[in-house]
Amino acid sequence: MHVARQAGACGAIVTGVDVAGVDDDTFEQLHTAFLEHHVLAFRDQMLTPDQQLAFAARWGDVFVHPYVPSIEGHPGIMEIYQMVDITETWHADVTFAERPPKITMLYARIIPEVGGDTMFANQHRAYEGLSPGMQAMLHGLRAVHYGTERARDANLEPQQVTCAQPVVITHPETGRPALYVNGNYTRHFESMTERESRPLLEFLYTHASQPEYTYRHRWQVGDLVMWDNRSVQHRGVHDHGAAERRMHRVTIQGDRLS
Repeated sequence: MHVARQAGACGAIVTGVDVAGVDDDTFEQLHTAFLEHHVLAFRDQMLTPDQQLAFAARWGDVFVHPYVPSIEGHPGIMEIYQMVDITETWHADVTFAERPPKITMLYARIIPEVGGDTMFANQHRAYEGLSPGMQAMLHGLRAVHYGTERARDANLEPQQVTCAQPVVITHPETGRPALYVNGNYTRHFESMTERESRPLLEFLYTHASQPEYTYRHRWQVGDLVMWDNRSVQHRGVHDHGAAERRMHRVTIQGDRLS
């Protein structure tokens, strides 16, 4: 196994590992690398949906999205087949859930000849880049996260897809603080209006995605990329026009955030 760092902020490419047959010793090495790099990309994987789910289950319980359907016969695998506004905005996944996913795994089945990259931004670095005064203020705030309109289309009640989360979370495994607001799901601070919240939220969104905090992954067919939703945000880059891009996504259940 070889782990090659890809950027100063986060991201590493792993070679020499078949994720369909990881033994316990290798898994422990991967777990250590994952906490260090926050994003791991495994090259040259040939995975069936069952194999992807089995590898995901090594990391925890598979999370089934509350309103986006899974592929037939494989609960927990979502097909990502087109870029939409929500995937082109910096975000962590499903932050409106009471226990948001801690890990996302995306497997590249069909990719464009060029383009369609995914970018990641290290939210530990983003927090560390704030002034001590701003850090102190944010530790006392919570922000309210909401599901998208697709939740309403699935006949879910608003309270089922709404949750207040700390603006600064503590990673449960490393103890490192990280920013936890994003442009997809966060609308306002708790006990504040959207208008009152907007200036500070917009500042945080821009701050959190500065180039020095980022890694850009250029996909190859057979890549399995996993990232820590407690540590990074991500966004897709829709620069491939109508070229086909199909991925299989699995998320892992997380804990309540603090």
